[in-house]
Amino acid sequence: MSSAKSFGVVTLVCLFLIGLAGAAEAPGVLMAYSPPSSGIYIGSPGIAVCPDGTYVAKYDDCGAASTEWTKAITRVFRSRDRGASWEPIAVIKGLFWATLFEHKSDLYLIGTDRHDGAVVILRSGDQGETWTNPKDGRTGLLIEKGNYHCAPVPMLVHNGRLWRAMEDVTGNRPGARHFAAFMMSAPLDADLLSAKAWRSSSRVDGDPDWLAGKFDGWLEGNAVVTPAGELVNILRVERRPEAGKAAIVRISPDGKKATFDPETGFIDFPGGSKKFTIRHDPVSDLYWTLSNPVLPQHRSTNPGRVRNALALMSSPDLRRWTIRCVVLYHPDPQKHGFQYVDWLFEGEDMIVVSRTAYVTGSDEPPCQHDANHLTFHRLKNFRRLTMADSAPGAKPGEPAWTPLP
Repeated sequence: MSSAKSFGVVTLVCLFLIGLAGAAEAPGVLMAYSPPSSGIYIGSPGIAVCPDGTYVAKYDDCGAASTEWTKAITRVFRSRDRGASWEPIAVIKGLFWATLFEHKSDLYLIGTDRHDGAVVILRSGDQGETWTNPKDGRTGLLIEKGNYHCAPVPMLVHNGRLWRAMEDVTGNRPGARHFAAFMMSAPLDADLLSAKAWRSSSRVDGDPDWLAGKFDGWLEGNAVVTPAGELVNILRVERRPEAGKAAIVRISPDGKKATFDPETGFIDFPGGSKKFTIRHDPVSDLYWTLSNPVLPQHRSTNPGRVRNALALMSSPDLRRWTIRCVVLYHPDPQKHGFQYVDWLFEGEDMIVVSRTAYVTGSDEPPCQHDANHLTFHRLKNFRRLTMADSAPGAKPGEPAWTPLP
């Protein structure tokens, strides 16, 4: 087990230190801050809730000055007051892009060991303070050969198994258009640290000819069950200059085969060119997500980098999506972003962690992608939110705009 005694080069600023960077200007509760001048940025946030109500969250170090391509670093935080304050509790070396989740009272992190690395999983039995070391196929090294990509996407419980979407980038093929989508799964009662417990589906390659030759790739998929009970993988789609598409890859019930029909598999999805998380809500019987739609006043030739609006969206069937409310917004899309959010239902609320790029003084992020804050947000009574509750500047009439379909 590895424990956290040192917190590395990145400056972590807890609530009692927020004045050091003027970071209190960013919306939400500040969890961590990394000065842009360090060349290390905040990536891949995730959140889980322990059985006793303790919140645990994480993010990665990323950027040119980080070690993401060699031995990536993940940082873990804890809150015992429902997100009002946070403390750093662990640093993990050799973990990137990981999903944080609770299973049978333990916490797990599943991702890669570095940028485009091996697939690994770690377990903690003490609410995130110490973690196992994935050194071989019995201790969490799930797929050693090849190169893999992912993000903090949902772990789905379905048909007696845990499911998690991945992408195969073996061969160092350039660009997201060559990512091969697949699904991993394991029985609920299995030893999740054992490579033998996990099954991988067939891979589905993207095709540059899709979407009339404007398909630039798919990645960061979501394991979801349709209203008809079918398991699917809904992926972010890169498409320029237009955006607003996602893709639905079908997974066989046994998790061995993945298939895609380009004639029917693409759907309209505001914000589909950025990472999103989809979960089903048994209370409303709707699917919910938080995405980064490109509002009409911010049209761009590179829509994947427009992340200054965070929208709450819902769907009855995973194919028709409606923007319910723009919960976070900044009028500048160049150096501001509320992105890669991970979230969970908590009663009437939604709890959210965000990779937030925000100008808070002279030490400003170079662009919206290079986030300098990790922030926590609570969307109270999220099911009741409407466009009238949207953030200032993003409401209809400020300036006037029409919600995307």
